[in-house]
Amino acid sequence: MSAETHTRTSDAPRPRWLRRVVLAALAVSSAWALAAYLVLPFALRHYEHQQALAGFEMVTRTAQGLAGDPLNVGIVGSREELVAAMTRAGWFPADPVTLRTSVDIVGSVVLDRPYPQAPVSPLFYQGRQQDLAFEKAVGTSADRRQHVRFWNVLPSGAEGRSVWLGSASFDVGVGFSHYTGAVTHAIDPNVDAMRDALSADLARTGRIIQTYEISGVGPTLDGRNGEGDRYVTDGEVRVSVIAPAGQAGRNPPPTLTNPPIVDLKNAL
Repeated sequence: MSAETHTRTSDAPRPRWLRRVVLAALAVSSAWALAAYLVLPFALRHYEHQQALAGFEMVTRTAQGLAGDPLNVGIVGSREELVAAMTRAGWFPADPVTLRTSVDIVGSVVLDRPYPQAPVSPLFYQGRQQDLAFEKAVGTSADRRQHVRFWNVLPSGAEGRSVWLGSASFDVGVGFSHYTGAVTHAIDPNVDAMRDALSADLARTGRIIQTYEISGVGPTLDGRNGEGDRYVTDGEVRVSVIAPAGQAGRNPPPTLTNPPIVDLKNAL
């Protein structure tokens, strides 16, 4: 083959089908990048019912600064209203962590005896330990329990009342931290089930006037809390609004709608 013939062969135009394949691949890649990195991250975030929470970190922290449990519940109301509603829902305020209560919780687990006010370990949000903590016993000892920590994050939210964010989870037993080896409770990975159970408990009190959701930590299939326990969540925070003084709640309370794309994400 002569040099002239080789040059003509190399410079020959590519087939039309190949150009179309390349252009289609570029279009698909561009659409994926646009959706994955720009459109969906913003479209799935919604704070239409509580706009002042936009931009808040939606995960707790351990004393060492590690990411802890995700925030998944919220309450609108005063401190007194929150305590009254939780108590009426069958949840006990947790005792503070002291030497005495630490001994008592060990005795509860080892001797399989009730301790409905057993302390919960401290977690931190916005640089401070939980303001309130509650639990609901499951079984005869403190090794299995539902529990939630609350922080007052807004003195006046969209309703003109205090907004509390909380982290609810279900302790399924006592074990060792995956990170430090310390003795601690292990949580059930399905934190959404615990969120839904607490919301249902509050609704049954007849003191809730409405519920709605806002974006939390976001869709998570393999999250890890501060002890290394795995969790799975659709990433939503369920907010319950307590009836203000002089106003009756509703049972069941109405639920405000989410944007359609958020409902689709939750279904998936």
